[in-house]
Amino acid sequence: MDKPLGFYESTLGKKILMAVTGIILFLYLVAHMLGNLQIFMGEAQINKYAHLLHASAAFLWTARIVILFCVGVHIYAAFQVWWRSKQARPIGYKVFNPPAVDYAAKTMVWSGPIIAAFIVYHLLHFTVGTINHAQFIDLEPYHNVIAGFQHTPVAIGYIIALLMLGFHLYHGLWSLFQSLGMDHPKFGPWRRPLAIILTVVITGGFISVPLSVIAGILH
Repeated sequence: MDKPLGFYESTLGKKILMAVTGIILFLYLVAHMLGNLQIFMGEAQINKYAHLLHASAAFLWTARIVILFCVGVHIYAAFQVWWRSKQARPIGYKVFNPPAVDYAAKTMVWSGPIIAAFIVYHLLHFTVGTINHAQFIDLEPYHNVIAGFQHTPVAIGYIIALLMLGFHLYHGLWSLFQSLGMDHPKFGPWRRPLAIILTVVITGGFISVPLSVIAGILH
């Protein structure tokens, strides 16, 4: 018991925990994006997909609990790493611009909680129907998405949040291999291009839905 606890208390342990939960959350994002894109296959298909997801309440709630747990652990571990780094050097560098530290890296500790708040809003908006209650119809995602994103400020808010998710995802993917000890010279140079490609594909996939509603492609 002491060894696992001691490992977690180390900075390396926290980074590995962030990496493992990050992988789980990344796979969820891929699955969620592929599910969302079924809206372009028509109303019947996306609604059928929603009914399929809700066919087993036990499976659905287990998946939700696992995802929420991973989000919480990921944010908590990230905050601990940031706080430990801050405590180790309370006075910042006058000039500190190493090549590996870009805007995405500098904002990771803040973008995480903001994305978590966005997830809560998203669930209330499209899963529970609390925010858009007057127009919400349970298990009819096609109608709910169109009704929700027809409010341009809401759609723009989603796009901004998804772009922030993209920044977070990019740096997370780039640093993932290093945290897991996979920064080998043979494939290390591919980390950044691969992170960029995956981030563009996933972020673009999510953003395509509100953009299509604004443009009138989905109606």
